[in-house]
Amino acid sequence: VITKQATMVQGVEIKDGFIQNVNPATGALITPLVPVSTPDQVAEAITIANRTQQTTWSALPLPKRIELLREGVANIEGIREELIATITKEMGKVTAESTDEVDAAIGLKGKWLDMVQEANEDERLGDGTSESVIVRDPLGVVVVISPWNFPAGEIPLLALPALAAGNAVIVKPSEVTPLTGALLTNAIAKALPVGTLQLLQGDGVVGEQLVSSPDVHMVAMTGSSATGKKIMEKCAMNLKRIVLELGGKDPMIVFADADLDKAANEAVLFSLSNAGQVCCAVERIYVEESVKPQFEQKVVDIAKSWKIGNPNDEGVNMGPMVTEMQREKVREQVAKAKECGAKVLYESDAPEKGNFQAITVLSELKQDMLIQTDETFGPVVALATFDGSEEEAVRLANDTEYGLASYVYTGDLEKGGRVARRIRSGQVGINCYSIIKAQPKCPWIGHKQSGFGSHSGMDGFRSFSVPKSLVFTTNAP
Repeated sequence: VITKQATMVQGVEIKDGFIQNVNPATGALITPLVPVSTPDQVAEAITIANRTQQTTWSALPLPKRIELLREGVANIEGIREELIATITKEMGKVTAESTDEVDAAIGLKGKWLDMVQEANEDERLGDGTSESVIVRDPLGVVVVISPWNFPAGEIPLLALPALAAGNAVIVKPSEVTPLTGALLTNAIAKALPVGTLQLLQGDGVVGEQLVSSPDVHMVAMTGSSATGKKIMEKCAMNLKRIVLELGGKDPMIVFADADLDKAANEAVLFSLSNAGQVCCAVERIYVEESVKPQFEQKVVDIAKSWKIGNPNDEGVNMGPMVTEMQREKVREQVAKAKECGAKVLYESDAPEKGNFQAITVLSELKQDMLIQTDETFGPVVALATFDGSEEEAVRLANDTEYGLASYVYTGDLEKGGRVARRIRSGQVGINCYSIIKAQPKCPWIGHKQSGFGSHSGMDGFRSFSVPKSLVFTTNAP
């Protein structure tokens, strides 16, 4: 049993071997307390995963694995209401957003799993003189380290394709949302052979033991760029495969010919959703100088309509931030921006109790300000201007170490396409929020320091297996 008290990356405390899980809206301790997995439990889980993967799970035909995974996802429906309530209780997401997250996870059981199956099927190639068959081998044991901001949404996006490929999976949820991770993982695991999908709990100590084990063959993680770099360093020792979805500082370009009402509404919506705690949130807005006054007024008017409060209450648009540590990071960025000359266009009230952070609309931002360079991950609408040229739009959008998503708003789709092609990010939405409107076969990938490898889409689904070519001098059997 772990007895040493420790503080983790988000300021969550471990005491006497239990995660001190706190409701961010009330400050109350959430029970039952979740025990941290011991080193012996971690080692045993890895052993069980390897045995199950080699003897049972990978031996099942792909269609059978997909069938069992559909049953597993269907099990989430039986805990739907409990899962929604737990997300809101653990991380402060408003009920409507928690509902959307859970329903999206349940929706994966249909055409999405069909695509996962298609991505893993054999591919036959021939020219009349010989034939080759590309098959896909599982890697072995895949560790999924999931984030707190989408605690029910991210686990299946990583675990299901890994399982479909024939791997065994061990999930370590964020220490901030352990109950959500447990509910979802255990629901899916009930449909699978024992040991195929396992759950471990804890902080970076548990994560490091998993990542460092030579008997773990791949790590798939969604989280911060700093943590991603540490994982990549550990995995390099054994040339372990990785998929990392990391941070972002995502720009939104608003040309003067854009639908300004739509652009302003979506600038606010996708800056403030989930209290701004979204990897692909709009974090830098560049509006063409000639329409700055009217655009800023539209943004302020929309921001003022947002209501902050108890995430369970009807009509509330935004709840608390996940932890006090995360809130203080946002407050520091806002304070430094003010010191450096940023103009405060609007700052809302916020409840004093809990980890609530005021909605803030800032203008007159410069590229060298901390709030323009570092990921904010909070409810700030950050406004700057550009001269209206495509060249300047591209330069400002690319002036970051990150490259997860970007957004271009213009009435000229050809111009939007030209600018989008030159922006270095994994997705670019033209007059839309890309993650919502992207076709299901699109990969989710970060350029630069926003990630390594990809998940989702046909390319992402294939990240959890290794292609192997069977070459025949005649037609393949």
